[in-house]
Amino acid sequence: MTNVALLGYGRFGAAMASLLRDANVDVQALDDRSHVPDDMRAASLPDLVRGRDVVVVAVPVTAMRRAFMAMRPLLSPSQIVVDVGSVKLGPSAAMNECFGADIPWVATHPLFGPISLSRGERPLVAVVCPNAMHPAAVDRVVSLYEQIGCTVVLEDEATHDRNMAWTHALAFFVAKGMLDAAVPLDIPYAPPSFQALARTVEAARSDAGHLYAALHRENPYAAEARRKLVDALLAADQNLSGSDGMAAPPSSALILPSKAGSQALREARDLIDDLDRDLIDLLGRRAQLARRAAREKAKLGRPVRDPEREAELLDARRRWAAERDLDPASVHEIFDAILRFSRRLQHEEPTGETD
Repeated sequence: MTNVALLGYGRFGAAMASLLRDANVDVQALDDRSHVPDDMRAASLPDLVRGRDVVVVAVPVTAMRRAFMAMRPLLSPSQIVVDVGSVKLGPSAAMNECFGADIPWVATHPLFGPISLSRGERPLVAVVCPNAMHPAAVDRVVSLYEQIGCTVVLEDEATHDRNMAWTHALAFFVAKGMLDAAVPLDIPYAPPSFQALARTVEAARSDAGHLYAALHRENPYAAEARRKLVDALLAADQNLSGSDGMAAPPSSALILPSKAGSQALREARDLIDDLDRDLIDLLGRRAQLARRAAREKAKLGRPVRDPEREAELLDARRRWAAERDLDPASVHEIFDAILRFSRRLQHEEPTGETD
């Protein structure tokens, strides 16, 4: 069975440790700045890496090279070093310099964090970069990620960083702009389009400040993505204002087709399909959280079934339905079916939960 050393026990390191332990992976951790539980805490760096199959480096990207250099004399060719940074070209170059062909190393980027894990969001995705010097190590790391429930994407470092420049980095950039502009995020009647932006801002704000800097300063493609976005926004602003101060016609890219006749029906059906996909995703997240609750109940010695809790749950859903002008009886039937679904999970998972 694989055992893991985790260098870095910040918010992400702690979340990663929780995933590993849920998958029955033995974890030992070290972090001078964060509290590590007694049953996982290593006394020193030599104590951390000694006898460990995989050493996961979960420190800020700017501190990775120092970490690699510090652990290099302590490692053997039977061990694998894995980074979990949000950019890949820099950490890969540093690992190649420090470990080369002597110590197996694999560059990875788990595309999840404490917030997504606490919400039970699924599927989890991890990018793993192929390494021609250590293909067997790559296979073992892919298996480890799959063991903790990840879908693995194999992608080279440059492609990863380009994609992250247009996605992860720009999301943080937009969030920073909205925060600095003091955009109100808590208006209760904001439309769904803005609510999605507000969730992005909150997710970015909850991450450590060093991540925002790393996404832009350590990713060689981030500056180009920022510049193209800023240029496009300036052009859109000028297009809306007009050079003479008069409103200009809207960009053709934002002109929506008519919704008359059968097209309106097709659009409604497409939107229903999208919502149904969201509902399936939410059921998956609910199942994950139910299993987590079940494991905690098992630790506390509490029974799996809680009729009082189920009754309270159904009463609350009926009230919520009435507040939204939905038929409480129909909503009761839906959640009763969800509870039956959870009970089936309970039979599949001995420590399953129904709510």
